[in-house]
Amino acid sequence: RIQLVEAGGGSVQAGGSLRLSCAASAATTSNYCMAWFRQAPGKEREGVARMRTGGGSTYYTDSVKGRFTISQDNAKNTLYLQMNSLKPEDTAMYYCAARWTGRYDSCSALSDFTYWGQGTQVTVSA
Repeated sequence: RIQLVEAGGGSVQAGGSLRLSCAASAATTSNYCMAWFRQAPGKEREGVARMRTGGGSTYYTDSVKGRFTISQDNAKNTLYLQMNSLKPEDTAMYYCAARWTGRYDSCSALSDFTYWGQGTQVTVSA
């Protein structure tokens, strides 16, 4: 079982930046689909960004393309989400998630994530 612990949330003004982190309790350096989701009050959970560790594509939802960057520090087993040019509509609880991909899962699907963090709140004021 992998435990995921997010950190880095907070309150910022529109146009500001935050960097979220997600520390994993076990190695996720290859063959894992690592993702960031978010959920705002009254809205469905949304996949924000994801990447396949050990090589592969990264994926972003359209509303964050060009503003958010997902990355992983393998030495620290930590996933990051760099968020720039934040907008009030980015306000949400952000969750880190992971699933084992094996050889054939490209991480393109947003379903079947096995491990979830507890979430970190991001609030962007106008």
